[in-house]
Amino acid sequence: MSSTLKPLTRRPAWKALAVHQKKIKGRHLRELFAADPKRGERLTAEAAGLFLDYSKNRVSAETLKLLQRLATESGLRQRIDAMFAGDKINITENRAVLHVALRAPKGATILVDGKNVVPEVHAVLDKMVAFADRVRSGRWLGHTGKRIRNVVNIGIGGSDLGPVMAYEALKFYSDRNLTFRFVSNVDGADFVEAVHDLNPAETLFIVSSKTFTTQETMTNAQSARGWLLKGLGGSTKAVAKHFVAVSTNAEKVSAFGIDTANMFGFWDWVGGRYSMDSAIGLSTMLAVGPKSFRAMLAGFHAMDEHFRTAPFAKNLPVLMALLSVWNNNFLGAETVAVLPYENYLKRFPAYLQQLTMESNGKHVTLAGKAVDYQTSPIYWGEPGTNGQHSFYQLIHQGTRLIPCDFIAFAHALTPLGRHHDILLANVFAQAEALAFGKTPAEVKAEGTADWLVPHRVFEGNRPSNTILAERLTPEILGALVALYEHIVFTQGAIWDVNPFDQWGVELGKALAQRIVPELESRSSPNLKHDSSTNHLIRRYRKMKSSR
Repeated sequence: MSSTLKPLTRRPAWKALAVHQKKIKGRHLRELFAADPKRGERLTAEAAGLFLDYSKNRVSAETLKLLQRLATESGLRQRIDAMFAGDKINITENRAVLHVALRAPKGATILVDGKNVVPEVHAVLDKMVAFADRVRSGRWLGHTGKRIRNVVNIGIGGSDLGPVMAYEALKFYSDRNLTFRFVSNVDGADFVEAVHDLNPAETLFIVSSKTFTTQETMTNAQSARGWLLKGLGGSTKAVAKHFVAVSTNAEKVSAFGIDTANMFGFWDWVGGRYSMDSAIGLSTMLAVGPKSFRAMLAGFHAMDEHFRTAPFAKNLPVLMALLSVWNNNFLGAETVAVLPYENYLKRFPAYLQQLTMESNGKHVTLAGKAVDYQTSPIYWGEPGTNGQHSFYQLIHQGTRLIPCDFIAFAHALTPLGRHHDILLANVFAQAEALAFGKTPAEVKAEGTADWLVPHRVFEGNRPSNTILAERLTPEILGALVALYEHIVFTQGAIWDVNPFDQWGVELGKALAQRIVPELESRSSPNLKHDSSTNHLIRRYRKMKSSR
């Protein structure tokens, strides 16, 4: 598909946007709002329970028209259709990209190599439901006959970030009789702290690794196995009662001691960072129950259908993606701050870091040509109002342009006095302050001394989106995650990169495999790295031997 497209910077819409940017760069949001009193009502869109106000972006009607034309010239509609049809759009790995199939309804048909994959998806989902019901009801018993009260998810990357985020986001709906912990880092402290107060007889481990060979995950899994056996008298029969696997490698799962009847599979057309609604979400289902998990899937699907069918002018993922392209490639913004004003979403920015930057942090096009434009911006953030007392200073008065995505909810899950009104007042106030700022004349009118005026001026003209929903439910979480998944897809289509591979993580992992035996060797290894790496290895070995 890519070969039929002109290079991005040679597309007519891109060239027109470059010219247009020079015309509009001097216009302030104060001016844009003054010229269009209904701008704040007009530049909005709504779908799947999410309301988007994008009026505080530095765009005009002409900007939006050109951005939508760029989407058309980039073949976005054809790429959307190709993904939903099961075409192998992950060209570097020759795979379909079908996370949308994970939340397709039971009667749907989505073909991969001529085979409908939806029945397989629902077979795994049904197996997860049966297992979750056994654990949550207390019918699943551990090796000593005790019920499970602790669940530890062991994974890394998409096998950790999605489950952690979903557990925290949906904690309000979770079974508080169960304790959940998540282990990802190969740093031993992560595992030790996760299990330090747990009873092995009441603990279930979920080991999530497609190949069951991921170094960090399997190192932690072996430590978990040793911890369990030590605590339960050493019988290897205990492993099958306290471990389940999310994997496709039955041979290695069995060799570990896990009953393959308790192995939950997924497919090569599901990328790790797009997998939280697959069997990778088993810990989520255990926490919130099958009903809430299915509700989350329904939210995903609602956003999928909106993305697939809505015109670009009213399509939430497309609009937000195009605005990010405008901010990134034409206004020079290098980062995006994601600011959820909902404490349950405290891990959402961390989850988005992998989803966005591992997907679109690419330096070559689908055709393997070096890009001559910026691709993924850096995504980061913290929940409000915490961030207001740390990094918002930079956003308001710093020298960098930092677009913001504010996320808020009309109803608190845990209403407490005036808290929620104060929280929402801060959301609206921050977006208003970023957009309109405070002029020197306004500062002077407050009686500020002349010498202090420059310090108290807010330039404004800083773009933001505000996403508002009724309340954080499983459905809304699904819609919110799908929103950003499809933003990433749209950005990738514009930049002509592959959002579904991650070769950039491979080199460091391969080198680490080479260095591990050099660190563990009893005799001095013959080092053939650069002088810095060689010196660091020798220094570490010396420090290690002196303890």
